[in-house]
Amino acid sequence: MTSQSTLIGSAGTYFVLFQLLRRDWIAALAPEGVPNTDIIVTDIEGNRQCAIQVKTRSMGSDKGWHMSKKHEEVISPTLFYCFVDMEKEDADLPATFIIPSSVVAAVLSEAHKLWLDTPGLKGQAHNDNKMRRLLPDYLRKRESAPDVIKRLGAGWMEQYRENWNILRLQ
Repeated sequence: MTSQSTLIGSAGTYFVLFQLLRRDWIAALAPEGVPNTDIIVTDIEGNRQCAIQVKTRSMGSDKGWHMSKKHEEVISPTLFYCFVDMEKEDADLPATFIIPSSVVAAVLSEAHKLWLDTPGLKGQAHNDNKMRRLLPDYLRKRESAPDVIKRLGAGWMEQYRENWNILRLQ
């Protein structure tokens, strides 16, 4: 049986395909099982190729996307993540944030280190694990934070919202 999260993930992938094709990119689903790639993209002239991994969310109190430790290490100048936010009214199009893999890796690494260094609700140390979250606001509910993470407060992702041209410029 197909889960709701699988359907939401597929919807996000096809939405990104739609956005790419309408912007004159040649885009296709990667074969099943290809690591780190959901969509393969090239420009019309064949001068620019890149790979996209799509992450889709439709709910969650922290407004973030599930990631894992491996995403801290997968870095390529031709790999991008499309973070699709489906948590909108039915009449609205989802928001998409197109972020280079190097940025995602750095943010996840910095944010996870901050989480490990911050005591839990009862003052206990957090245990390291493979789970990561890409959040639009890492300072939410935090009274203070080191300077290195302050740049990841509310709005840090806005420079990547609907920034499809980033695929051409890299």
